[in-house]
Amino acid sequence: MPDLFSCLMKEEWRMHSTMFGSISFALFPVMIFGIVFMGSFLLPLLSVAFPAGDLAFLAHASFLLLGFMVGGFGLLGNEMMNRRFGQASLLVYSSRNLPLSERFIFTNFVVKDIVYYFFLWVLPFGGGYIAASPFLGIPLSRALLLLLTLSLSFLLGLCVVFLLSSLYVRSKTACFLAVIVPGIAGGVYSAWSGTNPALLFPPYLLYSGFSWMTFLGISIAIAALFTASVVLFSPEGTGSTRTYGRMLGRLAKVLSFLPQSPIVAKDFLDLSRSGIGIGQALFSFLIPLVVIWFFLSLLESSLPPHGLIVIFSLTTGIIASTIYTWVTEFDSFGPYSCLPLSVSTLIAGKMTTFLLLQALPAVFIGAVTGMSSGPEMVAPAVVLCISISVYAASVMAFLCGLFPGVLVYDVRVLFTYLVLDGVALAILAAISFASSLYAFLSVFLLVPAYLFSRAAGARWDARDTAGV
Repeated sequence: MPDLFSCLMKEEWRMHSTMFGSISFALFPVMIFGIVFMGSFLLPLLSVAFPAGDLAFLAHASFLLLGFMVGGFGLLGNEMMNRRFGQASLLVYSSRNLPLSERFIFTNFVVKDIVYYFFLWVLPFGGGYIAASPFLGIPLSRALLLLLTLSLSFLLGLCVVFLLSSLYVRSKTACFLAVIVPGIAGGVYSAWSGTNPALLFPPYLLYSGFSWMTFLGISIAIAALFTASVVLFSPEGTGSTRTYGRMLGRLAKVLSFLPQSPIVAKDFLDLSRSGIGIGQALFSFLIPLVVIWFFLSLLESSLPPHGLIVIFSLTTGIIASTIYTWVTEFDSFGPYSCLPLSVSTLIAGKMTTFLLLQALPAVFIGAVTGMSSGPEMVAPAVVLCISISVYAASVMAFLCGLFPGVLVYDVRVLFTYLVLDGVALAILAAISFASSLYAFLSVFLLVPAYLFSRAAGARWDARDTAGV
């Protein structure tokens, strides 16, 4: 296992460093460290609006969300051996010609990804706070405890979704029960005790009052969840073989009113044929946002009226923008290069598919807003959510083209993405807090979104022509 793990780590480094340079990739965690280090000096100002406990709570929720977003390993299944990784991860094919089982390879792959995310996100974040703690008068032991509990939050979120996604591939009914039963139990507990169940989040409890027994219990739970996930993981497709006949042509004809309808039809067939579309909607969108809603609801008293739904709409919009990565993960331009098709046309088709899939966040945020804040807030919340989602996806298309899942680790790309999105989020949050009607002003984001989309096609056409 150490040899295979080491080779997988080297392969991951080679893949990223080849695409945008070793230095740029190595500087990624340095940038995260610097952002957190400088941001830590704003804590005294933030504590005026939010108590320190609320800020710590948000930090743990954020790393739980990070774990949720990357933990759907169980959905990979036989895609790991086929189209999902293409020729970039050659070691995942080694079970075909070496005496190594697919489960053994996959376990190493997951451990490798966990280590990578830890060094790319978790450790730089905690390290930045630890470095700033002496200047803020925060005890070093307290800063180290935060790094520990944030790591546990990330691992807990990752392992929970890993288990659910592995279960989903084997039995969708069992997965549904595994989600709905704890949800009902949490609702009953909340109604009976009047306490938000999110307050019982174990890593946050450990941060609030360290106990070796609590730490041991969380560690055992994470190990058990991970072991169960690997055992349940299925490297083979389950269910009967399906044939699609001439579905592409028929679906393209149905969608003929759309620009690039054949590309859009192929995107939907890819999502359906891989069996991942519904799973990604569940594990990368719905479950994380439902959990984040419970965490954010604890901050309602610190926010202005309708402030909670504004923050949640913006959060939903940012997560909804990652749907663009769903529709680009199956494709690279190489297979299309023999056709009279430009990169800009392919990107435009992906953006059209993305826009159609925005029905999912629109319905979700509309339902949550209607139930929590009343019908008068539904329209502002939906407009705010979809506007920021389309804008963020357009920025992503401009910066990353057809490779958003990989190029985001280029430090220059991520920094530009954070600045462009961060400015828009800050302005929209400020004006929407003043009045919910100002949320409608977010439609003006569609203008730069359109310009970024057009510029994305021109930029990546030029790169393709230059052979970059």
